[in-house]
Amino acid sequence: MGNYSKAFEFYEKSHQIYEKALPLNHPSLATSYNNIAGVYNNMGDYSKALEFYEKALKTREKALPSNHPDFAYSYNNIGTAYSGKGDYSKALSFLEKALSIFKKSLPSTHPLIKATKDNIDHVKKKM
Repeated sequence: MGNYSKAFEFYEKSHQIYEKALPLNHPSLATSYNNIAGVYNNMGDYSKALEFYEKALKTREKALPSNHPDFAYSYNNIGTAYSGKGDYSKALSFLEKALSIFKKSLPSTHPLIKATKDNIDHVKKKM
């Protein structure tokens, strides 16, 4: 709906609850960081989005095994934020990591595989 301030307000409130109720390495905290980053990303504040996407990634690194499919979401999101900033080489690197994981963990016809390939094509055209 484009009401970013309201979305941010509620994501912040939920994040504060998670921080009080969960251990610092809980995967739900990664999801919460990701949600906050998504608001910043949608507002075009890619630096702030990256800050929170990276917090999500660090939390996942502490909480999940290294081959967990959730890493693909982090890499994809970080890649799209770098693309938004115009840093296409970093974007491509993260998007390719995401695609590799998605291909291993999802059926070949899954829409996330196509979306990630489309993101990669978009970045390559900008380079």
